[in-house]
Amino acid sequence: MTRAIHSRADIGAIEAGGFDAFLSSPSPYALLRRAAKLWPEACAIRYLPSDGKPDQSVSFAALFDHVNRAAALFRRLGGGPGVAVAVIMPHTLHTQIALWGAEAAGRACPINPMLQSDHLVALLRASGTKIAVVLGANAEVDVWDRVSQAVRAAGNDIVLLDADGDGPSPGSDGRFEALLDREPGEAMADPLPDAVASVYPTGGTTGAPKLTIHTHANEAFVAMAAARMYGLAPGEVMLNGFPLFHVAGAFVYGLSCVAAGATQLVPGRLGMRNRPFVGTFWHQVERHRIALLGAVPTVLSALVTQPLGDANIGSLRAALTGGSLLPTDLAERFEALSGVPVRNIFGMTECSGMLSAEPVAGPRTPGSTGLPLPFTEVRVIRSDLGEQCQTGEAGLILTRGPHVSPGYLDPTLGRTTFLADGWLATGDIGFQDEEGRVFLTGRAKDVIIRGGHNIDPAAIEDALIGHPAVSIAAAVGQPDRYAGELPVAFVVLEAGATASEEELLAFVAEAVPEPAARPKRIWLLDAMPLTPVGKIFKPALRAEAARYAVAAALATLPALPRDLTVSVAATGNIVVRVAELPSADEAQLRAALTGMPVEIQCSPA
Repeated sequence: MTRAIHSRADIGAIEAGGFDAFLSSPSPYALLRRAAKLWPEACAIRYLPSDGKPDQSVSFAALFDHVNRAAALFRRLGGGPGVAVAVIMPHTLHTQIALWGAEAAGRACPINPMLQSDHLVALLRASGTKIAVVLGANAEVDVWDRVSQAVRAAGNDIVLLDADGDGPSPGSDGRFEALLDREPGEAMADPLPDAVASVYPTGGTTGAPKLTIHTHANEAFVAMAAARMYGLAPGEVMLNGFPLFHVAGAFVYGLSCVAAGATQLVPGRLGMRNRPFVGTFWHQVERHRIALLGAVPTVLSALVTQPLGDANIGSLRAALTGGSLLPTDLAERFEALSGVPVRNIFGMTECSGMLSAEPVAGPRTPGSTGLPLPFTEVRVIRSDLGEQCQTGEAGLILTRGPHVSPGYLDPTLGRTTFLADGWLATGDIGFQDEEGRVFLTGRAKDVIIRGGHNIDPAAIEDALIGHPAVSIAAAVGQPDRYAGELPVAFVVLEAGATASEEELLAFVAEAVPEPAARPKRIWLLDAMPLTPVGKIFKPALRAEAARYAVAAALATLPALPRDLTVSVAATGNIVVRVAELPSADEAQLRAALTGMPVEIQCSPA
């Protein structure tokens, strides 16, 4: 039903047929209705509880019925156009039902349940949430008490529902599953394509509320385009271990299965942090006949350490990855182990999760994130002048098309992101080749600035990953009194491998031709700090590097100040805080840190 895209010529043929023909179901609700009509008894979602309970499955007809019941429930509880339903849950079967039901009733606001309480409160208030569906009390992912208190703190008028808990959830206004059973399952009119479907938090796991608007057409377009890029067929199985508060879990992998009539396999509340599942991954492929794997590079890195054994993985067609730069070495290792191609995806919350992808049916071009989606424009400009770059010349990547969000809920936050004439500034540095393929070389805001010289962390990371003992690598800037920042790196070694800092420094010195870009120090970690979807959480690494630099700079003082903390603020600035410091000692501290790009906050004694 979703003819595969092989090449740029196929994209041109789609565009020649017109946008309305390509997206005849221009909302997630319309896609669900279509799936229920075309494949009513086919499995839409198979959920694998990680607590030993039996697998749960739901057909497309049953999923559409549940979504209709959820929409009716939300409207009865006060939802509707302009009213947000917060879905504060990991990925479970009822998270899917709540998300699509909220969009059908009004708008959804999916939120990471692991956020700090003050950030949760701010998001709930900023989104205009009136109903919240929260993971109920359970021993595996214990968030109910903290999240329910945050919901109450955000406003007494919010209706609080618990879902997928293992028992009573104190303070709940009702159990979501039980309430669904009492609602009628009547179908509704399709939402307008340009109406707001969701508001997605973006900008990391801390900071002031920044909510990205998605229209129904944004989400449905990305789902349909993704399905065509994958060549996804009815009945195939896609492993979707991403949470639904991440656009990849919701649209790039989740809704694309609905568009194609494929099955989503969800590996429990923990997703791809479910260690028993990851530890038996190749046999899980055999058991569930997995055709496509959706993952970030850190997950692929974990999987290449798992022996194939006697598992029959003949069903697996491709591994799909995005979220951060894909090291060519990692892709080659995964392909050598599995015999399965790796295909890269490029997207962000502000463009509904996808703007380019490598077609699964086409060849992999090392370093490429593939071709722009149909009806999608990409420009590369010189960020200082705004001029168009030449083919192969790196610059700031802009995009425009039906995937691009109308903006942030607070439009004042998007002045440098959402530009004139519908262009979105991605914040990524890269280039295009003669075929229009997109290549990423770094993040504009991820650049290490050493003495006014810009250093791309990816160059250091790629070099380190080329060492046979290194599994994962991340480079950041460390504050320095003289250079502003110095490049440093953090690595996780392969299981059973050994390497010293000195060995790695010598190796990377040979691999990184630019002396200024060679890291000054490398830390060996047992595990890399990650976000809930498996991306490397660089603020934690920047803070660790800054702590070392601050401690070294203050070593000449008679004694280190007590109650000194170093952290990374939501703005990205490094903040050094000291409590109860006499003014004379404060002067010494500021003198010792002079020249470092840090913000110093002292409380007088």
